[in-house]
Amino acid sequence: AHQVAQRLSRTGVPCNAPRLSVRPSGLLRLTAGISAPASLVSISPVGTDEALLSCASSDVPLSQAATARPRTMASVNDVRDTKNSNSMWGGRFAEGPSAIMREINASIPFDKALWREDIAGSRAHVAMLAQQGIVSEADAKAIDEGLQQVAAEYERDGVPEDWDLEDIHMTAEARLTEIVGPAAGRLHTARSRNDQVATDFRMWVRSATQRSIAGIDALLSALVGRAEEHADSIMPGFTHLQTAQPVTLGHHLLAYFEMLIRDRSRFADALVRMDECPLGSAALAGTGFDIDRDMTANALGFAMPTRNSLDAVSDRDFALDYLMAASQCSLHLSRLAEEFIIWASQPFGFVKLPDTLSTGSSIMPQKRNPDAAELVRGHAGRVIGCATSLMITMKGLPLAYSKDMQDDKPPVFEAAGLLDLSLAAMAGMVADSRFETARMRQAAEAGHATATDLADWLVRQADIPFREAHHITGAAVKLADEKGVALDGLSIGDLKAIDSRIDERVFDALSVDASVAARASYGGTAPVRVREQVAAAKKRLGLED
Repeated sequence: AHQVAQRLSRTGVPCNAPRLSVRPSGLLRLTAGISAPASLVSISPVGTDEALLSCASSDVPLSQAATARPRTMASVNDVRDTKNSNSMWGGRFAEGPSAIMREINASIPFDKALWREDIAGSRAHVAMLAQQGIVSEADAKAIDEGLQQVAAEYERDGVPEDWDLEDIHMTAEARLTEIVGPAAGRLHTARSRNDQVATDFRMWVRSATQRSIAGIDALLSALVGRAEEHADSIMPGFTHLQTAQPVTLGHHLLAYFEMLIRDRSRFADALVRMDECPLGSAALAGTGFDIDRDMTANALGFAMPTRNSLDAVSDRDFALDYLMAASQCSLHLSRLAEEFIIWASQPFGFVKLPDTLSTGSSIMPQKRNPDAAELVRGHAGRVIGCATSLMITMKGLPLAYSKDMQDDKPPVFEAAGLLDLSLAAMAGMVADSRFETARMRQAAEAGHATATDLADWLVRQADIPFREAHHITGAAVKLADEKGVALDGLSIGDLKAIDSRIDERVFDALSVDASVAARASYGGTAPVRVREQVAAAKKRLGLED
């Protein structure tokens, strides 16, 4: 939990996220991790010569906008080494790209996060090409061994950046060529970067979705454990943030279990829809080579290949599905975080947050700030913004691939990092906070929370229509306020003066314990029902005793 708090206070993504550093040669490299920094819109500014975005070393938190020294404006006449990029494009272009084109076109600073997926896709592709007799077994073996060497280098040293190579696909292929020679050129047979990136990105989002489900499961387990512990602990239930009726803390926590279990189902549904492999769709129309798409789909863990090549290379529904599920989940996490923020405030005093997820004040020594919860609440807006960003990017694109789609990855990377961290923070907060149950009970007893119980008693015992009972109860509440007592502090004489049909039995209904015990309908707050729902929740999570 302490590590989570440190990461929350400094960055919007985990500290193992990719981060920039500068080599003496001027080339940039990014340490592999879960995602690209949130503040990397597409590439790093020209002229930046220091690590501005590292959550390990930078003083600039990624939860705020990154800043840099004034950049040097690129000119179309800048002389750059464009040989590599020109050779990748082929003979169509007599001249290399201008410095501006080179800068706007490069995606390697963020799409290098896909290097594991890219290597896996290439290994599956070359194995299929060999089986189909499209490349020789010798070349396939050399390429596969070369790809494994590239992967080992990236794992050890990170992925080097060369903007002339544009992206992770060309970067990996260029290094492969250095290792195995001209045979590396056979790897790209029967595929395009269009189906390559669609496959890589889909695999990355699949892993991110699985991480989100695991994070939700950890939070669900914490909620169920604390709900079982507090099945009998009474607190005020609120509407409009006003005391409404007594509930149990266990019932309240299980409400968030229901929200999060729905979030889990959304991610699980997204996994089903994204379980199709685009590899082999080529640029947009498929390929004339006799490839086996089922083989590559199976090798990469997909249920089947995609059925339409045009859709396959231009589809980003899987990313939007992830972002929509992440947005809904972040909304729920934000609501839970807000509850803890309110409960931890002195006027409430319902909970003491763990030291590991709280901070102090630089000037007020008595302060104990719920910064982790506030950051989770704040991160929800950023995750929702990421979903909006990608929707706007995709909304007007004709088939098939357009370069706009290069900007599909940063919002997903950012949202995934924020969500993973928020889930971990809230799981730690639920598990390690100390609930002040005596204070909760005191608050429940002080707010006339059993007023509805008085009205219900009048309906059941005196056969009074509810609307009339509601009016009688309102008069009783007014009298209790005037006397400065709770409803059960009124005397029988006081109550009979309001309505003669009230008798001594009413006091059996006016305690908070009687109130929660009476709410025994299915899904109600009665402790017996809470324990039933805890047992059902444990079964759903596979946590039966």
